[in-house]
Amino acid sequence: MLLGATGQGWAAGLVARIDISNQTMTVSKQGRVIYTWRVSTARKGYWTPRGTYRPTRLHRMWYSRKYDMSPMPYSVFFRGGYAIHGTGYVKQLGRPASHGCVRLATGNAALFYSLVKQVGRKNTRIVLVN
Repeated sequence: MLLGATGQGWAAGLVARIDISNQTMTVSKQGRVIYTWRVSTARKGYWTPRGTYRPTRLHRMWYSRKYDMSPMPYSVFFRGGYAIHGTGYVKQLGRPASHGCVRLATGNAALFYSLVKQVGRKNTRIVLVN
């Protein structure tokens, strides 16, 4: 084991840490922070899962069947129907506003999506904390 490394973090080349209480996502590659972005997670009445996940699937463009075919560009799904994805509702970023997904500015979602594709799903961890 690497000195000073955590069991969840050191094995992953890419880690996205979503801090729900601060509505931020910090992206680290090989242990070095490369981006910090504002996000929107679940608003009142909805829920964003907590825990550590690997991406399960990626879609350059996905349309939510559950929410009126809403566009979800650069989707990185991590638990069932929950994903990190782009949004046009950038004025809402920094506060809870979603149905449970983690929303990012579309350009940032595109960057994250391309990083996941680059390092691979098995080398990516998505960590959601309060």
